[in-house]
Amino acid sequence: MTVGEKIKFIRNFRGITQKELGVGIGFDEKGADNRIAQYETNYRVPKKNTLLQIAKVLDVNPLNLISEVSGSAEDIMQTFFWLDEDNPAAINLFQLVRNPGKCNASDDTAVCYNDSDDWPAHPPVGLWFKYGIVDDFMREWLVRKNELKAGEITREEYLEWKLNWPETCNKNITPHKQQK
Repeated sequence: MTVGEKIKFIRNFRGITQKELGVGIGFDEKGADNRIAQYETNYRVPKKNTLLQIAKVLDVNPLNLISEVSGSAEDIMQTFFWLDEDNPAAINLFQLVRNPGKCNASDDTAVCYNDSDDWPAHPPVGLWFKYGIVDDFMREWLVRKNELKAGEITREEYLEWKLNWPETCNKNITPHKQQK
């Protein structure tokens, strides 16, 4: 979702009109609804200070509208949360549980794993996507990580794949310097 789509979604969820939001952040009543409409349609992009004011009026964490650190845990979670709003069936969570032997868990939200030094002390939560293209992307990422771990590609080739993704999907990975 774009920032404008998020503003509209949250505003509607809160039951606030465009005019009320615009006036709430300090716009003149006469053009307040027009300015918010421009933001919501992505005709205009609000500045950071305006986004902070919008977040305050909408009573939401500003992280919903502003990413301070791209790729941070908070940024990743917000991306997942908005994907979940946009497509509620896309992300599925499940609890991993230790497998002391054979596992016949009847709970469909539990998946067993063989305990080893590679796993954290507390059972992690897993996720899978029921979202075609994301499934494909995640599958390819797993292939690339496994190739790196097996020594089939170098760290530089792995980084090159990530830096030029998605153009590098399902292609041979050649370091950037050698592509010239």
